[in-house]
Amino acid sequence: MIAVSSRLAKRNWNTISFASTLYLVPILDLLLSEIPSQWRQEVRLGLQEALVNAAKHGNQLDPSKTVLVRFSVVADQYWWVISDQGNGFRPSSECLSNLEESVSCHERECGRGLYILHQVFDKVQWNRQGTELRLCKQVKHTLRAPVIT
Repeated sequence: MIAVSSRLAKRNWNTISFASTLYLVPILDLLLSEIPSQWRQEVRLGLQEALVNAAKHGNQLDPSKTVLVRFSVVADQYWWVISDQGNGFRPSSECLSNLEESVSCHERECGRGLYILHQVFDKVQWNRQGTELRLCKQVKHTLRAPVIT
């Protein structure tokens, strides 16, 4: 089951929550509905990686646990905050140091997802517990074109 809500606060944040699953097509479609078409494929790849990690690694695909996604558009910035109910993610220093070595990092399992997130999004931040991931994509006035079209 997918639950969608919208609330007005300082920013207009929408919320989607769903039981841990790898069937993400309808969720990704909702999250990408406002993204400019030239950026959709690239952002889809990044969001899919983040959602799979939350459901599979965070919640261990436990259907009684949910993944919560809050998302908002502020000017030309698209924000997603993805939360899971797992034990938290703490990347090893080895994986983080390999992010700069794109070939070895992307070929290695421990760094592949991190590499994708850092290539797609302009900001990638975890909370201290490692259960919440904040992603930001700036689509206007960016210095580069989409990698995936």
